[in-house]
Amino acid sequence: MSRPGRMARLAAAVLAGLGVTATGTPVHAAQVGTERWVTARLVAVGVPDASAVSAVGTFLPGGPIHDNPAFAAHTQPGRILDPGRILVASRSNFGAPNASPDWEEGALLSIDPRGGRPLAIPPRFAASGGQASTLEGRVQLFSSQSGPFRNGNNNPLAVTATFTGVSNPVGLSINNAFGRLWPANAPNGLAGIGSSTILDPTGIPLAGAPNPHAGGVFAGNLTPRLPAQLIPGALARGAVGTAFLGRSPDGSGRAVFCVVLADGSIVQEHTEKAVDGLAPLRTVSPVLGRRWPDGQGVTVRVGVIVNYRPSRTLYVSEPFTNTVAAIDLHDNGLVFQPGLVHRIRSAAFDEPVDLAPAAVETSDPNWSSNTTLEEGADFYVANRGNNTIVRVAQDGTVVAARHVRLPGGGSLRAGRLNGIAVSPDGRTIWVTVTGPPGDRPPWTSTGAVLQLPGFGADRGTGVTS
Repeated sequence: MSRPGRMARLAAAVLAGLGVTATGTPVHAAQVGTERWVTARLVAVGVPDASAVSAVGTFLPGGPIHDNPAFAAHTQPGRILDPGRILVASRSNFGAPNASPDWEEGALLSIDPRGGRPLAIPPRFAASGGQASTLEGRVQLFSSQSGPFRNGNNNPLAVTATFTGVSNPVGLSINNAFGRLWPANAPNGLAGIGSSTILDPTGIPLAGAPNPHAGGVFAGNLTPRLPAQLIPGALARGAVGTAFLGRSPDGSGRAVFCVVLADGSIVQEHTEKAVDGLAPLRTVSPVLGRRWPDGQGVTVRVGVIVNYRPSRTLYVSEPFTNTVAAIDLHDNGLVFQPGLVHRIRSAAFDEPVDLAPAAVETSDPNWSSNTTLEEGADFYVANRGNNTIVRVAQDGTVVAARHVRLPGGGSLRAGRLNGIAVSPDGRTIWVTVTGPPGDRPPWTSTGAVLQLPGFGADRGTGVTS
């Protein structure tokens, strides 16, 4: 059999393993009119514990990936940061040797979703090391928990020199405005410490880091603001979500990201000043000690997005209370501070695992990011419990809901949504799906990536359905 034939057969086998012929649980759509479905296209299979997903998008002038010729080369057609590609997180090294046996494996894949044939990703395609490539370049390893991606390769004196670019990555936010890629990791599970990294296009934590103590990796209690934190806080538990907060209010122009931890606390990370707290324990509903009831053993994660105008609001999904926390953000001229915490509740939420802007901010030189909402935009909620996607206005109104099904009308059955992203033009949604456990080797804990059309009222995206 030819290689394309083997790949097609492999993809078909994964679909069978996901159980696509059975009828799924319908969404209770009384709030949004009649029950409706959306048919997805299979993009890729063979992504173990597929979690965070994002469009690469366009890096704007004024930032290093646009302005540095060596970095900009990575954004050319077919290259690893081609704007039309997507990045997908997995709990697998795809054969690359572990940098540390004590840490979870993990990788970010760069995938070209364009093309009709599903991609069946070979499980060990990266065994040769580095930014390996397969399937005629449509799948490339961006970073993994392996030696070529250690922080110490660029920052040998950093206290986190042994840490890698990713290790069980479950969150991803990209500073398309003026910076780089920031994954969030749970390298020792939810009860262990978290890490958050700043990656160059090489997949290695950033060279020339403005904070030599941390280099390109913030982790545990190793990388606090020195000589003293302005707000106490540390990545004391697994990082389960992250979002770009724009430029620091201190006037330095440095990027700041927030990271949500499994214990419900939130920290903020300044590229130069390192880690301060942002919100204390249990500000959002903790996921520490929780497992998905579907029994898959996939690391619990949450969605995190930011509205920046006219007021700053941080939205965080709370999967075990079926809510979305809306946290007002302020600043004191030095660091960000939390205000009131509101909650969006809806019968349309069923284990809301991830969030994505219905309209992504793509042009603002201070805010462009996959995790930034265009002013006043709706957002999508991906429900792991019943495999639905709900479009919600920022006032909490449910605009539309769809149940995801596969070509031919099959449901995901035991497969579960685990991540969501939206294209820069708002017309395309990508979701990750984790596969069923049990006696279906080799598909235990295997994941997939699906593509489907945007939907809902036209609120700045140009999408109606």
